[in-house]
Amino acid sequence: MERLLTRDGRPAPAHGTWHRTAPRWLRASLPGSWVALLFTCLSFTPSLLPRPGLFQGLVSGISSAVGYGLGVLGAWLWREFAHRPPRSPRPHAWQGFFVAGGVALAVALLLGWHWQRQLRELMGIPLPGSAGYLLAPIIAAAIFFLLLSVGRGLRAVHRRFDALLAQHIGPRAARATSGLAVVVLTALVASGLLWNGLIALADRSLAVRDMTTAEGVVPPRSALRSGGPGSRVSWESLGREGRNFVARGPTVDDLSAFSGAGAKEPIRVYAGYASAPDAEARAELAVEELERTGGFQRSHLLVVTTTGSGWVVPESVDAFEYLTGGDSAIVAMQYSHLWSWLSVLVDRKRAREAGRALFDAVYERWSRLPAGQRPKLLVFGESLGSFGGETAFSGERDLANRTDGALFVGPPHFNTLYREFTDHRDAGSPEVEPIYRQGRIVRFSRRPGVDIPPASAPWGASRVLYLIHPSDSIIWWSPQLLLKRPDWLREPRGDDVLRAMVWLPIVTFWQVTIDLPLGMKVPPGYGHMYAGEHVDGWAALLRPEGWTAEKSARLRELLKPAP
Repeated sequence: MERLLTRDGRPAPAHGTWHRTAPRWLRASLPGSWVALLFTCLSFTPSLLPRPGLFQGLVSGISSAVGYGLGVLGAWLWREFAHRPPRSPRPHAWQGFFVAGGVALAVALLLGWHWQRQLRELMGIPLPGSAGYLLAPIIAAAIFFLLLSVGRGLRAVHRRFDALLAQHIGPRAARATSGLAVVVLTALVASGLLWNGLIALADRSLAVRDMTTAEGVVPPRSALRSGGPGSRVSWESLGREGRNFVARGPTVDDLSAFSGAGAKEPIRVYAGYASAPDAEARAELAVEELERTGGFQRSHLLVVTTTGSGWVVPESVDAFEYLTGGDSAIVAMQYSHLWSWLSVLVDRKRAREAGRALFDAVYERWSRLPAGQRPKLLVFGESLGSFGGETAFSGERDLANRTDGALFVGPPHFNTLYREFTDHRDAGSPEVEPIYRQGRIVRFSRRPGVDIPPASAPWGASRVLYLIHPSDSIIWWSPQLLLKRPDWLREPRGDDVLRAMVWLPIVTFWQVTIDLPLGMKVPPGYGHMYAGEHVDGWAALLRPEGWTAEKSARLRELLKPAP
């Protein structure tokens, strides 16, 4: 803590028993503490998804540390402009802070618990006991003191460096130089050694998991699957998610039993991260697999951009095969080992390269076929896969001209085309369900089982559909949340977002950031859980002859994962 001085520069007496007798590590700035208290209380306001006590404590701890830093910085700037030294707190100032702070925290904790209960009731999640949530203040305090210690350590380094430089240059220059050096060094360590090191460690750890195989998954016996007889892609190189993709899915008997008619055996092609040295080579290998299996002779060809770990959404590809009666080929490839929500933050480049390389390779071969002998060409991507899937196209016309349809699910906020369609939406349509150019090609839906707006307007032969949830943090997370209120919190809320949620500078950004790994921890229809909606999405795009709402309901039930 800064040493308090009187106006004439002499040490000021410490007022208040606590401040005079407390250990040095507990002493703090009073203005910083007030702002930290404010940020802590605000952190209990509701976000998009319910949070367990651990995550609430993390949000509150980070928020309070940021608030404390802003309070200390604000007080320092005020003193600099007023050209006066720090002053000692008035008598009983700290006692007043502790009384007011205790009351404020108790009220914030009770309101936070109330809002968490409302969120869980809204999403049909069982209510937890209060014990876990009561741990949030303890976790928050631990996080706060950890971050405060880091900050004070950096300040000690700054002062030491300042003292060394002051022996050779002027005091002002020494302070400026040492401060800049500490900031640059901290940024380099945080972004380079620490952050990149953690990401590299996560990637290596998940790469080990990629070498394992899920229980019950065995190499396919069919030559129509990668990793099977005659395949140029080895079973071992497919990775865990690639092996799941080619070894599972509906059989000919399953498809025939559902439709009541004959069906074909679906083709599934996949190139794993270890199947070839780079994205372009993996894409070429996947196209060779399509040619080997006869994928270009099927009536429907689906290009899938996976999530970071190589995951292909089972319900989506299974639904596609049921709606096409198995007369289909699906091609996908892996580009990373990281989880989807982590890849959203750090692995966009590889997703972009993979999505563009795979579609371009498939399209090049597809476009050489005679016009009357080409399969319908479709694109699918969920989460980061939608980002990769978009990158092969320049806009809505390009999507319509080069594909017969595209289904993008839970698109991240930074998706280029998604942002273009949303930012330039028709006047009066909300960001949580925008309408773009009267829905002539591109449409958005929160519930694809009902009419997709604008229901009365014609929809072209080539259709692009985005499935979105107002409570999906993957869609709404953006650094802009730090200082700018988004339209989705300015306009009427989505039906799965609490009306009590408001935008707060800095705080909302941390809340939505913490929501990212929680998106798959909620029931279908909320957050990043789109199970049950792929069937209706594909039905809207493919429009198979004789398809009915009753068939959609039956297929949704059939594809529902076991509890």
